[in-house]
Amino acid sequence: MVKTRRASGQIRYEVTVPTSNDLTFTGTGPTVSNVVAGMHLNCHFQLAHIAKQARNAVYRPKRFPACILRLRDPKATALVFEGGRVQVLGTKSIADARLAGRKFGRMLQKMGYQPHMTDFAVQNMVANADTKMLIRLEGLQARCWHFTRWDPEIFPGLIFYLMKPKMTMLIFARGKMVFLGARSREEIDEALRLVWPLLLEFKRE
Repeated sequence: MVKTRRASGQIRYEVTVPTSNDLTFTGTGPTVSNVVAGMHLNCHFQLAHIAKQARNAVYRPKRFPACILRLRDPKATALVFEGGRVQVLGTKSIADARLAGRKFGRMLQKMGYQPHMTDFAVQNMVANADTKMLIRLEGLQARCWHFTRWDPEIFPGLIFYLMKPKMTMLIFARGKMVFLGARSREEIDEALRLVWPLLLEFKRE
């Protein structure tokens, strides 16, 4: 059984009966492409000073209230805020996001600050998958209009809102999928498991 629930102004798809384990995903992925994590370094930063000391730093306070730092290994970008909050973007895993946070902390320590990382939390994970089949988006949208949005003249992908785990998926007619809003790899895998049987119903032969 499927029921809908309104969450944050948007009705989302919710499965109330477990999906059959026999319907194994036959595509590729999901592959995590970006992890966004937040943390607190418990330190007050002088962003103009950091921008002068760090290589390739960007600080334009009139446009954005954070100093942008970059790291090569693991490849990551940090948004450093004056009050000590830091956001790390662009890593491929939670472990790399945590490692990047530590490396940014050491980078700031060399500039004379005394950072101490706490409150590490994943804010968003983006992943990609390929179902290896064509999907009839018009049929999927007609069936699931309560919890989807599709306007092909504006954007080719169908936006699919899932209740639990609370995520958003972009589904394309050629079978590609993008997962947005997950907090863990397990949530991404669970979202695909729940939606896969529905996608099979609208496979284009």
